[in-house]
Amino acid sequence: MKEECVRSNQDRIDRIDQILCHKQPVLKVMLDDVHSSQNLSAILRTCDAVGVQHLYYTTANNKDLRIHKTITQGAHRWVERIRIGTEEKIAFLQEKQKKGYQVVVTHLEERAVSFRKVDYTKPTIIVMGNEKEGVSSEIVSLADTVIIIPMQGMVQSLNVSVAAALILYEAERQLAEAGRNDTPQLSKEEREKIKSGWLYRDNIARRSKGKIPLK
Repeated sequence: MKEECVRSNQDRIDRIDQILCHKQPVLKVMLDDVHSSQNLSAILRTCDAVGVQHLYYTTANNKDLRIHKTITQGAHRWVERIRIGTEEKIAFLQEKQKKGYQVVVTHLEERAVSFRKVDYTKPTIIVMGNEKEGVSSEIVSLADTVIIIPMQGMVQSLNVSVAAALILYEAERQLAEAGRNDTPQLSKEEREKIKSGWLYRDNIARRSKGKIPLK
């Protein structure tokens, strides 16, 4: 039994090393005034699937949203989610632009282009809004690019979690074709630091479920 646990733990460490080698630190997601914790959880799961390291979000009441573990299926442990204060979101995005990020905003307007026409191999932060009001006008005004998902039916929008998945997998396709999955994008030091935090939280979670025996 002890040997099985040691082997299982090493397999887990090897899997974490593999995941960190495929993280895309310059592809980020921001949700503006997100209402639905279910949508946040679903988008977290997609972020994990495509290698996004950071998911930022704002809420109208400046309170954290809960995570639905039945939706994330554990993905919330591998993506760093950070709530940005509503009054700080413009300054936050402007600072990202100063660091060379393009701010890509989903919004239906005349200057919008198809989400497929964006070069996601550049440092990018994708901003999406809630389904009622969309992205705030202040953020739209500072966007480098405004995108839409072409719609051929009567309805002119998708559920935000579905839209996020489409956009992120287009970004993932471009990054894969550019060879970004072939070489780690995080330094060894960055990977080791992240792994240390992940292993600590992962061991606590697995012990609480009885998957790792207490010493």
